[in-house]
Amino acid sequence: MIRKELFALVILLFFLPCAPAQSSFTLEQVMSAPFPANLTASKTGGRLAWTLDQQGHRNIWAAEAPEFHVRQLTRYDTDEGQPLSDLHFSADGKALVFVRGEGKNTAGQSPNPTSDSAGFEQSVWSIAWTGGEPKKVDAGDSPAISASGAVAYIKDHQVWLANVDASGKPLQIVVRGKSEDPQWSPDGTKLAFVSSRTDHAFIAVYDPSNKSLRYLSPSVDSDQTPRWSPDGKFIAFIRRPAAPRDKPEGFFIAPDVPEPWAVWIADVPKASAREIWHSGKELTDSFPTMAEETGGGVLNWVSDDRLIIASGQDGWQHLYSLAADGKKQENLILLTPGSCEVEQWVFSPDKQTMVFNSNCGSAKEDIDHRHLSRVNVAGGSEPVRITTGDSIEWSPVVLSNGKSTAYLGSDAKHPGRPFVSTLTFDFSPRWLDSGTWPADFPADHLVIPQQTIFHSDDGLELHAQLFLPPNLKSGEKRPALLFLHGGPMRQMLLGWHYMYYYSNCYAMNQYLASRGYMVMALNYRSGIGYGHSFYEAPGRAGRGASEYQDVVVAGKYLAARSDVDAKHIGLWGGSYGGYLTALGLGRNSDLFAAGVDLHGVHDWPTDNWDGKNIPAELTKLAHTSSPVTAVDTWRSPVLFIHGDDDRNVIFTQTVDLIARLRDKNVEIEQLIFPDEIHDFLLHRSWLAAYHPGSDF
Repeated sequence: MIRKELFALVILLFFLPCAPAQSSFTLEQVMSAPFPANLTASKTGGRLAWTLDQQGHRNIWAAEAPEFHVRQLTRYDTDEGQPLSDLHFSADGKALVFVRGEGKNTAGQSPNPTSDSAGFEQSVWSIAWTGGEPKKVDAGDSPAISASGAVAYIKDHQVWLANVDASGKPLQIVVRGKSEDPQWSPDGTKLAFVSSRTDHAFIAVYDPSNKSLRYLSPSVDSDQTPRWSPDGKFIAFIRRPAAPRDKPEGFFIAPDVPEPWAVWIADVPKASAREIWHSGKELTDSFPTMAEETGGGVLNWVSDDRLIIASGQDGWQHLYSLAADGKKQENLILLTPGSCEVEQWVFSPDKQTMVFNSNCGSAKEDIDHRHLSRVNVAGGSEPVRITTGDSIEWSPVVLSNGKSTAYLGSDAKHPGRPFVSTLTFDFSPRWLDSGTWPADFPADHLVIPQQTIFHSDDGLELHAQLFLPPNLKSGEKRPALLFLHGGPMRQMLLGWHYMYYYSNCYAMNQYLASRGYMVMALNYRSGIGYGHSFYEAPGRAGRGASEYQDVVVAGKYLAARSDVDAKHIGLWGGSYGGYLTALGLGRNSDLFAAGVDLHGVHDWPTDNWDGKNIPAELTKLAHTSSPVTAVDTWRSPVLFIHGDDDRNVIFTQTVDLIARLRDKNVEIEQLIFPDEIHDFLLHRSWLAAYHPGSDF
């Protein structure tokens, strides 16, 4: 009888599809490295500080020239899901301010992923450079420190003032509307900020000495981004013209129209202002949203009465130098030429040199990396590359001596780490080792993703990273997975990503490859890095889901490979990647056999989630561009993962789609995280999501 049972088991195993191979490392190991962020430099003394997320334990670390011995400043020793951000030095470098916690949702509730009955509150804190216990300044965010040690910050949409050492009672600057973006004058005697009034916005200037408030050239337009001149006499700002009340709005579903903007200069003592430059009338001339969100700012005032502005006017996000006198509209000087894009930038202490990262370079792989360069802010010379090769660099800062730079860097096998070098790179970069690197991190077991380039059916060049499973034998066919990033304003790279969310995704892709899967990370149209025509591709998102054709082409590319089992191709992705995963499972169950959808968008018009004044025909188009309209053809099993305090993609999106699929008897599994947000705050939530995702 035992012999018969063993024979039956052998027959059964013969007919079952091959299970993924056992990984040479665990998911815990590949996600164990500390993630660095918020790198900042003092104005004097050669001091550096940054944050490290060690498996959910988030703390501030510091180092000082010339030895750069690394030490820990804060001691938050539990994972409470409270991130650290907005890290800044005081003017004398003797203290740092930072924000702990996340902001409130639309119901006025702060994130509480541990479901702690006491709750949490986002607050501004300060800590001495010498260490000790952090001091709570007040509830709030967006701190800015003056030359005299005053801290301006935002609490409940109002500007408040406090002392950097948390002494005394905070003072509110009472202003109608919502206040944001506080900016101190260079001497610390005045504070500029934006006062938003729903359909218009002013630049306000507050004088603490007499508690007076003035508005600079108020109009019906929306003013933003106040930036002081080095002498404190002028403020440059951006003005965006007023729009009619019935203008369609919605990043994902509204029609593409030019979004004009202009640069103005205000004489602060006179409270008068004039325009010195305005954008053109083409789509590429539109306000550069990505530069505002992830770059070094759309507008900066540098040396020699020059401004640095970001613009995509030539079809790529670049940086331009503009004379502050504005005598000629054509006096823009292109500083970062090429068919490539600049993403982050900072300035030397004398504001004569700009250091930036970009995907510019002569090697074909450069467009899928990030490297550092430097250039004179006045122009007249080509940018000089600081870093090259297979690494990825981001978040540069220039030290107070004006000669050294610190940055965060990674490669295919090592996640982000802080480094220091010179602007001329005349010595090898030094890793600022905190001693927290895990001894069992599996760097030697990771694969190097291959740059893969192919074309969509309409001729668009598409880039992807292909993770080949180790020990792949000739003639062997493996199951394949297609990873779809979120955003969609993102670009996956040939190494560990610079964003925490996508660093985790890269770890997951490495883990899946180690388990035997062929894994492809696709950069579909509507992502960044490949120019404006790619980033704002016609018909994307709720305008027709044109990027979905890239998903299909990538799936067919995998199916056509001799080393892929074409019947076992799966999808996984989060947010916008969850949207495309759901579209793939609904529209092409014949191609995509299963999927994991993390907090995906499933119906663009749901509850007016993204849209205002959208005409009926465009609302209908947005709906037909959504996965909910593909449930009739949905056959593939799916795992949904979502936190129910998601502030990016409302939880209703998943509730609604699951209900529809249940009516169609589609095989569904779900994993719901009470009180978690979109970008999971707890390290254990990532593990709790990725383990079932891999198993599924």
